[in-house]
Amino acid sequence: MATDLTAPAPSRIDVAPIQRRTVRLLFVTQIIGGVGVTIGVTVGALLAARIAGTAVAGLAQSAGVVGGALLAVPVTRIMTGYGRRPGLVTAYLVGAAGGVLVVLAAVTRQVPLLFLGMLLFGGGTAANLQARYTAVDLAEPARRGRQLSLVVWATTVGAVAAPNFAALADRTTRGWGLPPLAGPFAFSAVAFTLAAGVLLVLLRPDPLLTARRLAAAEAPEAAGGPAAARRGAGMRVAWQVVRARPAARLGIAAVAVGHLVMVAVMSMTPVRLGEYHSDAAVLGVVGVVLSLHIAGMYALSPVVGWLTDRLGRRPVILGGLAVLLAACAVAGVSGHHTAGLSVGLVLLGLGWSGTMVAGSTLLSESVPTAVRPSVQGLSDLTMGLAGAAAGALSGFVMQVAGYPTLTLLAAIATVPLLALALRPASVPAPDEEDRQCG
Repeated sequence: MATDLTAPAPSRIDVAPIQRRTVRLLFVTQIIGGVGVTIGVTVGALLAARIAGTAVAGLAQSAGVVGGALLAVPVTRIMTGYGRRPGLVTAYLVGAAGGVLVVLAAVTRQVPLLFLGMLLFGGGTAANLQARYTAVDLAEPARRGRQLSLVVWATTVGAVAAPNFAALADRTTRGWGLPPLAGPFAFSAVAFTLAAGVLLVLLRPDPLLTARRLAAAEAPEAAGGPAAARRGAGMRVAWQVVRARPAARLGIAAVAVGHLVMVAVMSMTPVRLGEYHSDAAVLGVVGVVLSLHIAGMYALSPVVGWLTDRLGRRPVILGGLAVLLAACAVAGVSGHHTAGLSVGLVLLGLGWSGTMVAGSTLLSESVPTAVRPSVQGLSDLTMGLAGAAAGALSGFVMQVAGYPTLTLLAAIATVPLLALALRPASVPAPDEEDRQCG
């Protein structure tokens, strides 16, 4: 894929219209890609149970989560060398290939093919996550939180629409001879391919490459050009950069810990509800509770972004932590009352939104432009692995010690992040950080 070799010189670049166009485009592709990702979450475990049995269903779903985390590494290497557009397009196309493999696994009932397909299907998740960082490459410092949160908010539309699309795709493709629950993954593959095509054609000029040219124009001796970008491509370099910058450490920790707490509590809440509801009623109850949870995660993200810009990154991270602690407390003492668990899950989503939006914004502006994609990839890798570990361990804790203990342990997991957030640390301006890159 060609990079923007014919882009205008930095002195002639008008960033504002490029940024507006980029955010609008990302908003649309987040909706398209979000539908594809959420369809997989909606029916993935059900399809896996149909092919390989209930015991394997959770592992297949986890394969998608792990795939999204692991694919963040090569995707951000592509972005580091060639820009956001090739990286996002590649991630979506890998996700589409995964969707096709899952359909083939459903037809042939091959379990290894199912796991490979779910692993690659995580490419859609990797693209959706990286899109939020693309939104801040050219954003004004005072508007970064709002720009990032707007792209996150677009996921709400996809999450709400996906279950209806899943049912429609399943009904339609059964007439084509596909097995039950395979059709939604075919629809996801089409959605990912469409998102990739839109980005390939319309994401021009590339926002990351444009940001690099601007940084090089301001401090050419520090930016280092393509060589600096290549040096910033590895996870080892990204880790060194994060370790050297307290603000970056706080940003990556906020994203990872917030996600860990959210997944740990959310994943076992349906099981908690199932303990005191009949099989006939539990699906409806779980659907309502999780819908409220998703609304908490995404619906108010523009407000969270505004607060991030208005109050600062660190205060919003602390606020998100406070809401997460409240969520653990409410869910932990609610017993089997649906209303109490619903309130707890809404708070859980709101707290996650605070740590995600503010943490991602802080991380992005705390590292030099040349290494930014690699550091962001490290963040997504850490977040994905934290979520996968939380999902795997929460079932064990639930079985051995119960749901209240699980919420208590989730609350305790926030303590290191709380200590880090309360530690005084300056956040250098982005242009100052760029001048430190060499």
